[in-house]
Amino acid sequence: MKSLLAAVALNAASALTLAVAFALPAAAAGAAAPAKADLAKGQEKAAACMACHTADGTRGAPANPILQGQHAEYIVKQLTEFKAGKRANPVMSGMAAALTPEDMVNIAAFYSSKPAVAGAARNKDTVALGEKIYRGGIAAKQVPACAGCHTPTGAGMPAQYPRLGGQHGDYTEAQLVAFRAGTRGNSSQMSAIAARMSDKEIKAVSDYIAGLR
Repeated sequence: MKSLLAAVALNAASALTLAVAFALPAAAAGAAAPAKADLAKGQEKAAACMACHTADGTRGAPANPILQGQHAEYIVKQLTEFKAGKRANPVMSGMAAALTPEDMVNIAAFYSSKPAVAGAARNKDTVALGEKIYRGGIAAKQVPACAGCHTPTGAGMPAQYPRLGGQHGDYTEAQLVAFRAGTRGNSSQMSAIAARMSDKEIKAVSDYIAGLR
């Protein structure tokens, strides 16, 4: 009797294994392939973006973020959140409203493919403080080191943390102030960090970041 039960169990296990083996290729075949970015279409769609963000390797106006060299995944995330109203900005909300997910992927790939022009810190009196915050955080305020997420060179991590190195100091400062004030609310992590920082600390680390490369 035990031998018969063992044989039945073995046959059932074999049948299940075969079923799974045949099902996996079918499931894989039915899965939608990720959209492949089209740089030419991205450049075409980005024509409206270039007035503020440029696309010729220049750094543009300090009030606008540098997109060249930014991680494509991060750009897509921000465009998606502008369109959904999760990140508030009247200009960008209007621009993103007309974009399809495919448009966003293409625009992001276009800007990500371009090398950013290096920047430089402007205030030599706060460079040391900025470096200390970026690389070591502010222990007394439980502010973590920026380098822990954005890497020591400011390169960031694709699909997780944006590239910061070389970004306009004015823009970075404005975003940290917005996180602190709650007017930018699409990152609870950054809101919590900025809430513990003074104006002087924000200004110093923002200026230091502009010179990272």
